[in-house]
Amino acid sequence: MAEPRRAAAASATRIEGGRFLIVEARFYEAISADLLTGATRALEAAGATHDVVTVAGALEIPAGMAIALDAANSAGRPYDGAIALGCVVRGETFHFEIVAGESARALMDMSVHRKLALGNGILTTDTIGQAEERADPGQGDKGGDAARAAVGLALLERRVAGR
Repeated sequence: MAEPRRAAAASATRIEGGRFLIVEARFYEAISADLLTGATRALEAAGATHDVVTVAGALEIPAGMAIALDAANSAGRPYDGAIALGCVVRGETFHFEIVAGESARALMDMSVHRKLALGNGILTTDTIGQAEERADPGQGDKGGDAARAAVGLALLERRVAGR
């Protein structure tokens, strides 16, 4: 497996005072726990705070995210970005394609429509073993990667907005 490219300079990925929303699906409890550990470590390393919302599965992540983002905006406490965490493992039916494709489509639509700094950490794997490896903060760290992606986009927004 090729090594992922991660940001080299920690100072280039710091977003002091940044506030992020994490929406996690707990369908696969141990995998979700590892994804959340990786994401929270990455946000802490970036100098950001976060809130966590838990939903049932990957299909519920976009709706849960939209609800939480709207509530935060209404309360005058908007988020700088959001991170989606979950896992979809291929089974014997077409359900995998529906869940994987529709959750990704909804997140992409939301990101572009809302101009949302989004990190998509929903794993789509053939086996539980693949998911465990990718979720593990000491191996794949896909939760951390998703958080770093959201931070990078939020930093881009700050930079182009002159903040």
